[in-house]
Parts: sequence; C-alpha cells; structure tokens
Amino acid sequence: MSSELFQPIRMRGLELTNRVVVAPMCQYSASEGIVGDWHLMHVGQFVVGGHGLFIAEATAVEPRGRISLNCPGLWNDEQMAAWKRVVDFAKTWGNTPVGIQLGHAGRKGSSSKPWDGGGQVAEGDGGWQTVAPSGVAFDASRPAPQALTIDDIEQLKRDFAAAAKRADQAGFDAVELHSAHGYLLHQFLSPISNRRDDVYGGSLENRMRLVLEVFDAVRAVFPDDKPVGVRISATDWVESGWDLQDSIELASALEARNCDYIHVSSGGLSPDQQIPLGPGYQVDLCAAITEETEMTTIAVGLINDALQAETIVRSGQSDMVALARGMLVDPHWTWRAAEALRSEAAYPRQYERALPAFKTMAHPKAPPPK
Repeated sequence: MSSELFQPIRMRGLELTNRVVVAPMCQYSASEGIVGDWHLMHVGQFVVGGHGLFIAEATAVEPRGRISLNCPGLWNDEQMAAWKRVVDFAKTWGNTPVGIQLGHAGRKGSSSKPWDGGGQVAEGDGGWQTVAPSGVAFDASRPAPQALTIDDIEQLKRDFAAAAKRADQAGFDAVELHSAHGYLLHQFLSPISNRRDDVYGGSLENRMRLVLEVFDAVRAVFPDDKPVGVRISATDWVESGWDLQDSIELASALEARNCDYIHVSSGGLSPDQQIPLGPGYQVDLCAAITEETEMTTIAVGLINDALQAETIVRSGQSDMVALARGMLVDPHWTWRAAEALRSEAAYPRQYERALPAFKTMAHPKAPPPK
C-alpha cells in the first residue's frame, strides 16, 4: 500500500513532492532585521532534506513587528537582499520549496531572546512601544500597548503588502500570514485582546476584518501562481476567548477569498491558557476545519512519528502535517519517514551512499560524489 504522506500535492503553480512541511521556527539571530550566515546554515540544512515545503520563520513587516531585537524583517530592500542570498542558495542546492511567514508581534513584541529570559525590553534599552488592537497588556509583567488608530491599520496593510512584494523579489515560493500564537493579527481576532468599539472590534465579523483585509492586500500583490496561506490559533484555550467555531468561520471566509491553505495551531494569546499537551494535541482542531471547508489544511503540534503523520493524512484529518521542534532535533526526519513508509524523498547526490533505501530521486543540480 502506497503512503499518503508521500503523495504529491499542488497549490496554484507550486508542486510539492510530499505532504511534510517544516514549520516556521524563530531563530532570534538576525541583526537590524537582516539575516546572515546562521540563516544560510539553518535554512540550508532543511532545503536538502526532501521535505514537501520549508517555511522560514516569522518575519516582521515593520520594525515594531519584531518579536525580539534579533528577529528578521522585510520592511526594506537590504533585508530583502539578505533573504535573497539564502533563497538563492536553497534553489541552487536544495530540493525543497521555500516559503516565508510574514507577521507582526503586536503587544508581544520588544522581547528579549528566550535564552535571555524573553521578558520585555525597555525603550531605553533598545526596545520600543508595542502596539495592539487595544491598550490591554499580555500579562502583568508588560506595559500596556498603544492601541492602533485607523490610520495605523491602513499603514499596517500597506506594510504587509510591501513585505509580500519583497518576498517575491527574494524568490520565496509561498507566503504564510502569521495570525496565530497571540501575535497582532490573532490579537485582533480574540475578544480577550480586542476591546475596540469600531469596525475592527466587537462582533466576530469585525474582529476578523483585519485578517481578511491583510490577506486581500497580500494576495493582490503576490504572484498569482504562488500560494498564500494563513496560520491560525484555532482556540485560545481560554473560556470566552477565540475558539474553534470562530476558526471555522474564519476559514470559510478565507476560502471564499481563494486562500490556498490554513495552518492550524493553537494558543499563545493569554497566560491563562489551559493547553492539553500531548502527541497530536491540535490535530482534532485541524480535522474540524478540514471537515467544514475544501481548503488545504496543515496539522501541527507534537507530530513526531512517521506512522502518526501517515495516519493523520490517510484518515483525512488534514492534507499535510508540519513539524517544528521535531525537525530541529532531526532535520532528516523526512528521509527516515520515507524509509519507514517504504516511500521516496529527494536527497542530494553527495549523500546517496548513506541512503541505500532510496531509489532515483537525487537532486539533479547536485553533482554525483566521486
């Protein structure tokens, strides 16, 4: 019986050889929003791994949109050129399409790196005044953010569109909009963080408005043959917060706008969240959206075993699966999954002596070993 995980899938003009996605993983290793050698290495190790799609980490559309001082950006051409160096390397030597996640941290921005504690960085220490839908802080340790005005929101949409144009210039194959994990677009969706009384707050329709308008702005400028998807938190895991039914409504609205995929995560908006962590703990959330829409879905969250991933796709709970931490531990996860499922995944000719289980999917641009 052939593996469903290793069946190809197409989104617009992008053909993926399998259903394995390397999910975005923040590296906190850019300078002034500019990626360098660390990202060349980090991305490089994944793009030779035979995955269906690699999505680069959350990349800010304006300076205040960074999670930390060391997060990448795409608000200027110098940042674009730095990303282009990485993408050009990936396209020369890699076998995996490369997408990028565009986002804005909102009230969770101006943070230190996780290994430095992750706390708020004061404006006098290089941080900045954070922004949000409303002046509601994430927790007691952080100052209140500044509520965005209507003019600010209009500029934000222009910032996302400009970053999407630069993503195309850099050579990225896809764009994913980050509307999850408590960052700015998610902050607009959730009634916990959105206390506005204008057209961007109150009703579900109003709270979804910005995500849909940002999607429209990006879709209008990104090439028609390249996919645009959205990552969401399907629930806040907090009573009276954003929930699965809201997410189904959002997914349906995105589908009506010809969104290419929805990447289903959860949580991150409130310190009061109660997350039932365990293997595949978010898969049922994705399955509910898969059931209600025709849009391509990606399940993510403690999916680490090849048979687990195969079952998720084969049973129709999602169209693809994404791994993040599991890939950091094992960038060659897809090769091992292919072997376990008696399938094939692309590999560089330089490595073929170590991969006797694979057959004829060597990357054609890589010369054979001597």
